Amino acid sequence: MKMRKKPDCKTAMLNIITLVKEYFPFEDSNINICGDTCVGCPKKSIELVETEIMHWESALACGETPTFKDISGFAKLCKNVRRGLVRNGLLS
Repeated sequence: MKMRKKPDCKTAMLNIITLVKEYFPFEDSNINICGDTCVGCPKKSIELVETEIMHWESALACGETPTFKDISGFAKLCKNVRRGLVRNGLLS
């Protein structure tokens, strides 16, 4: 059985960024509408993730290598934001 090589830190961060960009509803107009049943602010949550993505895309382009702690923190942020988007009915 052939073992797959784990990605380096840069590749791992880029993979997470790609998945988040594909999955999160960054362009959904419903995110900007505040309702009566809002559980956490989806607009602010999405903006936070967008800011982190822009930061890491810029940092990676400048040659910075994220640490495992950076990758873990970004993944945890995305997981928590996803949970909030599901609670608000913006993701399933």
